[in-house]
Amino acid sequence: MVSPAPAAHAEEDGILRVYMNSARVLKLDRPVSKVIVGNAEVADATVADSKTIVLTGRAYGTTNLVLLDADGNAIVDERILVSIDESSTVRVFKSTARTVLSCTPNCEEHAKTGGSP
Repeated sequence: MVSPAPAAHAEEDGILRVYMNSARVLKLDRPVSKVIVGNAEVADATVADSKTIVLTGRAYGTTNLVLLDADGNAIVDERILVSIDESSTVRVFKSTARTVLSCTPNCEEHAKTGGSP
């Protein structure tokens, strides 16, 4: 069983939510032997010690995390959602176009929708 530290948002829907370019600590109840991330371009997992995993959001999207014990049994098999920290975004509306800027610390375009081509 995984018990995320306060910064790693484990939701009731079974998805670990991690912000892009942020690290989260996962505390385990037993030692991990093998760490598998479905898509290493979306998230990265590092073993800090035998019962602590550091999960880092690399790109927006979803992947999965599988942690195995020494006998090959799954300790954790959960989906990971890497998303933007909404508290550091700015939305700009112009007519039917919407632009989302991620401001951490400099503002950069995150997404753009609507408007004319």
